[in-house]
Amino acid sequence: MIRLFRSELLKLRKSPIAPLVCVSPVIAAVIGLLSSQSGTVNPWTETLTYMATLHALLFLPLLAGVFSAFVCRYEHAGGGWKQLLALPVSRSSVFVVKFAIVLGLLAFTQLLLVAGLLAVGTLKGFAEPVPWGIVAKSALGGLLACMPLAALQLAVSVAWSSFAAPLAVNVVFTLPNILVANSETYGPYYPWAQPLLAMLPPSGESFGAFLVPAGTLFTVIFVCFAVFFITGLGYFRHKSI
Repeated sequence: MIRLFRSELLKLRKSPIAPLVCVSPVIAAVIGLLSSQSGTVNPWTETLTYMATLHALLFLPLLAGVFSAFVCRYEHAGGGWKQLLALPVSRSSVFVVKFAIVLGLLAFTQLLLVAGLLAVGTLKGFAEPVPWGIVAKSALGGLLACMPLAALQLAVSVAWSSFAAPLAVNVVFTLPNILVANSETYGPYYPWAQPLLAMLPPSGESFGAFLVPAGTLFTVIFVCFAVFFITGLGYFRHKSI
């Protein structure tokens, strides 16, 4: 499996994926720099809210789809699946490694977002100490909330040979996020809205799905992940190549 992992990393080096990892954190950092602090709450938490909103609302769900499409792009070209599966590797290992690569790229994106927050706070001269607990929960929560999406998008990318089709579907389901997040009934169960709900720091002005307890939200997230991952893995194991 280690050789398979190295092989996947080698393929990614030939793709323009590095700039995509940086796009959202850079845009979020610019938003953080341009934002003004109210002075009534911790400036770190307030800036994190500004930065995480667009990042988790739009870019993080889209990146989950983009990364999933990229890790399958090489195999869909020129009979790549047949060449890969002709090697002494199991289909389960291939699916797990590709999922791990996608999750690793999302984790690196989250680390860059945290680095952007620290850079913004330093440039703006925040006097308060960094609330590491809140920052860590936000970054890790966003990553965990992307697991169902990553599993679902990977399954779709495996099933469809078209690079653009899975991305188009992902965009269609990402756009309603702002409306779905306002619904306490549907928000927690909508995979594309889960990163936003998991990343925003707690505040006294919660509404809609933001009122849902964290325990309930993450229970839904892990159940969705289990369903999507097992379904995707089962499909890939029996897929005709």
